[in-house]
Amino acid sequence: MATKKKDVVQTIMVKQIGSPMRREAVQREYLKGLGLGKMNRIRELKDTPGVRGLLIKAAHMVEIIES
Repeated sequence: MATKKKDVVQTIMVKQIGSPMRREAVQREYLKGLGLGKMNRIRELKDTPGVRGLLIKAAHMVEIIES
């Protein structure tokens, strides 16, 4: 009998430290994609390649608290 392994989902805690004001519209969309938008908001996100890409694009406006 085969046993199923449960997938352990890695998460990342992300905090917004920069304001989207006076930034290009695409940078505001990066924050929306991460579920952020106002200063000092914290989100717990799945550690996927898509999320990592958004974090790289918005690195000057977000801070990774824990991974």
